[in-house]
Amino acid sequence: MVNVMETLGVRGFVSQKSDGQLAEKLAESMVLYAGFDPTAESLHIGNLLQIMLLSQFQRHGHRPIALVGGATAMIGDPSGKSQERNLLTQETIARNLEGIKKQLRQFLEFDSGNNAAIMVNNADWIGRFSFVEFLRDVGKHFRVGEMMGKESVRKRLQSEVGMSFTEFSYQLLQAYDFLYLCREYDCRLQVGGDDQWGNIVAGIDLTRKLEGREVYGMTSPLLTTAGGQKFGKTEAGTVWLDADRTSPYEFYQYWVRCDDRDVVNLLKRFTYLPVEQINELEEQVRAEPEKRQAQKVLAEEVTRLVHGEEQVELVRKASQVLFGQEITGLSDRDLVSIFADVPSSKMAREKLNDGYPLLDALCESNLCSSRGDAKKLIKNGGAYVNNIRSSELDTVLTGDSLASETILILRSGKKKYHLIQFV
Repeated sequence: MVNVMETLGVRGFVSQKSDGQLAEKLAESMVLYAGFDPTAESLHIGNLLQIMLLSQFQRHGHRPIALVGGATAMIGDPSGKSQERNLLTQETIARNLEGIKKQLRQFLEFDSGNNAAIMVNNADWIGRFSFVEFLRDVGKHFRVGEMMGKESVRKRLQSEVGMSFTEFSYQLLQAYDFLYLCREYDCRLQVGGDDQWGNIVAGIDLTRKLEGREVYGMTSPLLTTAGGQKFGKTEAGTVWLDADRTSPYEFYQYWVRCDDRDVVNLLKRFTYLPVEQINELEEQVRAEPEKRQAQKVLAEEVTRLVHGEEQVELVRKASQVLFGQEITGLSDRDLVSIFADVPSSKMAREKLNDGYPLLDALCESNLCSSRGDAKKLIKNGGAYVNNIRSSELDTVLTGDSLASETILILRSGKKKYHLIQFV
C-alpha cells in the first residue's frame, strides 16, 4: 500500500512536520485529528483543504477524528486574525455545530470499518473544568515566554489592537484537546494549516509532559491564488459549502474562473483524480489554455464532491443556457446567479394575468427603443423568450411563460439579455 505521506507530498499537502521520520511512523495505521471551530453554520472551501487531508488519510487506512470545537468556538482562534472575533452565544454555536456535522459526513466514512471516522465535540471535556481547575491542571504546564513567542501571538501583540487574555488562552485549550484525544482514542497526530503550527506544537509538548508519549504534528501550506488573493474569497465574499449560502452554480463558477497558474495545484488537493491524469491536464493548460479544460474538470469534480451529481447536471445546464439553450428546470436562484451580470427589472405579477404583450416587454426592458423597433426585431427572428425564438407579433406573456417561479428571460439577438422578475 502506498504510504500516505508519499501521496500527500505529491499532492502538495505537506508543509511542516514535527518529526522527520513521520512517513515511517505512518507505515502502520494511526489515529489523527483536525479541528473545525463552528464559527458559522457552514464550512467554506478553505476548510475543505483540511477535510480532503483527513479523507486522504482515511483512504490510506488511517483513522481520522473530526473535532468540532463547541468550546474553542466560544473563544475564537487568533491564528491568522488581525483582530478579535466576535464572541458567539451557546445557542449560535449549537446551531452551527449541527450544520457542520452534517457537512463532514459528506466527506468522511463514519459508519463502518476499522478506520471509521470519529466525530467529537471538545465542549464535552473542556466544559467539565472550572476555571481554577483548568489553571491548576493544564495552565501550570505552560510558560508565558514560550506562549508569547508563538507567531500568531507575537503578530497580534505588535499590532494596534493587541490581544485579550481570552484569545491568549486559546492555545491551552487546543493543546489539551490533543492530550485528551491521545488518552481516549490513542490519537497520535494532529494536522492543520500552517497558521496552526504553534497550537499543534503546544499540544505535542503538553502530551509529552503529562503522558510521556510521542505524538506528532503536520501542517499544510495556506493557499493563496497566483494573484495574491486569499483562497476561497471573491468580491462577493466567502465561498461556502452550503448551497443556501453559495449556490452550486456560483460554487462551480469559482473553480472554472481559477487562474491557469493555480488549477493544477487545486486539482491535486481538491480532487481524487490520479496524478497522471492531472499531469495530462497540465499539458493541456500549456498547449490550449483558451479551452480551460483543466478548470472545467476541476469545477465538475469539486462540485460533485460537495453538492452531488444532480447539481453537476444542473450546473452544466445552467452554463449551456448562456450559450442559448432553452431555459427549463432551473430555479429563481439559479437564474439570478446565471444572469447576475445582465440588466434586470421587477414588474407586478398582475401584468401576466391578462397577458403582457411581448412588444411592450421588449420596450419596457429597454431591449428595444420603440414598438417599431420591437416589431422589426421579432420579424427578423431576433427576439427570444427564455432562449426560445418568438416570431409572432401578437405574442403575449402569461404565467405559463415564466422560466422559473417568478423569472422570465428576454433576449435580443445573440447576447443581449434582460431578466424580469414578476412579483
